[in-house]
Amino acid sequence: QVQLVESGGGLVQAGGSLRLSCAASGRTFSSYAMGWFRQAPGKEREFVAAISWSGGITSYADSLKGRFTISRDNAKNTVYLQMNSLKLEDTAVYYCAARIADYHAIYDRLGAYDYWGQGTQVTVSS
Repeated sequence: QVQLVESGGGLVQAGGSLRLSCAASGRTFSSYAMGWFRQAPGKEREFVAAISWSGGITSYADSLKGRFTISRDNAKNTVYLQMNSLKLEDTAVYYCAARIADYHAIYDRLGAYDYWGQGTQVTVSS
């Protein structure tokens, strides 16, 4: 089992940047494919980005390509989400998720993940 703790959320003006972190503890982090999801008020949780445990394969929601970047540091048991050019519609609670996976596997479905963090709030203001 792995425990996930997100951090780095906060209030930012539109056009600004934030970097979210997700620290994992428990079993070997490098065996886990990781994902970021978000949930805005009144909306369903949606896929943001995913990364293989190798770090070599990534995937993004089409609407976020070019603004968000997912990365990981297996030595630090941490996955990151760099968010640039933030928009009002990026306001949401951001969650990281994990599942045991093959070396290059990635997953963009919410139901594919077994472990979830508690989330970190990102609020973008005008």
